[in-house]
Amino acid sequence: MKSILLKFSLISITLLSSIVFNKNENLDYTPQDFQGKAYYISKSNMELGKWGARLSEAQKKQIAARLKNRLEKTYVLTFNKEESYFDEQDKLDAMSGATDSWGKNFTQGNQYKNVKTNSQVQNQEFYGKKFLVKDSLLGINWEMGKETKVIGNYTCFKATASIPTNELTWYDFSWNRLRSSNSNEGDSKEEGAEEVVVDMTDVEAWYAPQIPVSHGPSEYWGLPGLILEVSAGNTTMLCSKIVMNPEEKTEIEAPEKGKIITKAAYQNTIVEKMKEFRNNRMGRPRG
Repeated sequence: MKSILLKFSLISITLLSSIVFNKNENLDYTPQDFQGKAYYISKSNMELGKWGARLSEAQKKQIAARLKNRLEKTYVLTFNKEESYFDEQDKLDAMSGATDSWGKNFTQGNQYKNVKTNSQVQNQEFYGKKFLVKDSLLGINWEMGKETKVIGNYTCFKATASIPTNELTWYDFSWNRLRSSNSNEGDSKEEGAEEVVVDMTDVEAWYAPQIPVSHGPSEYWGLPGLILEVSAGNTTMLCSKIVMNPEEKTEIEAPEKGKIITKAAYQNTIVEKMKEFRNNRMGRPRG
């Protein structure tokens, strides 16, 4: 079975004027009485490369429709001063009406972050096994810029960073990562092997100092204001709605179920399982 290489390119999202606010919005927050909800839309574009050139337009549309729930996602970030909880809203497959079972193995699970304790807890499910990933927050060396733009009613400031791709998407898998793993194993057996080049992802974020929390969607955090937009590599997340101090508050709690594991160990679990799948298909011995 041939693997299809998908390239995701950035799609401009024109939702800048759609942010809405709760009547109770008050910028004078304390950890005891403050809570907010930020709704994000993530969009990517699909390119099939040389393989796609052999497909008819009807076939391309069919593939795009089937993969729509991987390319367009919606999330909710519930947060207070110190804690946040980030989870994806389920979307049904456009063709079959079923959830994307294959893609769910490599997508981000529900995520709890605590900026005070520098801790992250995330539940992941990989081929029926439940994991509880406990680790520290991703270290991001933000470079603060002076450029500004308005998102909704907020004046946002720009910040950029360059982050190792494996650290940013530790829950995901790519065949390039598997080839890199094999290369590292080979290099470790050779004297004087050259240092492996680390793949980096450039990140651009826009944060709102008017919302004085250090939270953001997914792995992103650490800026002096809520991150309302972030572009990383070929994907963009944009906040489409904010509700401040909702009347019904949500308890922000870390996930608890699953085998406890670190990010690095979880990533290694994925790589080893995919090696096993590859070897079984090709008739190679395990190891």
